[in-house]
Amino acid sequence: MEALQSLYPALRQLDTEGQALLAQARRIEAHAGTVLFRQGDPCEQFVIVVSGQVKVLGRSAAGREMVLYRIEQQGTCVLTTSCLLGHQCYPAEGIVEQDLVAYLLPLSAFEAAMQRSPVLRGFIFENYSHRLADLIGLVQAIAFERIEQRLARHLLQHQQDGVIEVSHQQLADELGSAREVVSRQLKQFSDKGWISSRRGHIELLHAEELTQLAEE
Repeated sequence: MEALQSLYPALRQLDTEGQALLAQARRIEAHAGTVLFRQGDPCEQFVIVVSGQVKVLGRSAAGREMVLYRIEQQGTCVLTTSCLLGHQCYPAEGIVEQDLVAYLLPLSAFEAAMQRSPVLRGFIFENYSHRLADLIGLVQAIAFERIEQRLARHLLQHQQDGVIEVSHQQLADELGSAREVVSRQLKQFSDKGWISSRRGHIELLHAEELTQLAEE
């Protein structure tokens, strides 16, 4: 509990009952590649990340994947909160991307916190609102922005020294598109001289052109 309170200032204000509820949280460690929860699993624990990163992705009946968001250090899971509140099963899958340290608060303590601990309830809803806003932003981007805009923005945001090590399929998963669509768009960027692309490697040659496109 001390680790959580040191990372989350709001939790330092807990009263005795709130501290007792938070003390029920179980510390876990998981290596990259571990499946934290699967689509269809019952939702029974509130996830609070201390360090590491979890990728949350949706999967269609045809097997197509889309990255919804990531839970990073000092983060909680918006889908977990929603499922706990609504007594629903997980509609998505959570996979550890970077070695994880997290605390899992059991459903019984979560429900008690919602009823009896104003500070802990406020912490849950504040984190929920922030992550929900990010998720809504993703939905709006998919609905209202062209794929070339989102692809250009993604390349700019994830480049390091003008280079991105990523496959076309990984880009498609991140953007919620088909690999063929992403490959076709990358070829257009390449034909214009904006990027140089080979298997698993993209180099940005004219970032200013991509920036202009991303900001349209």
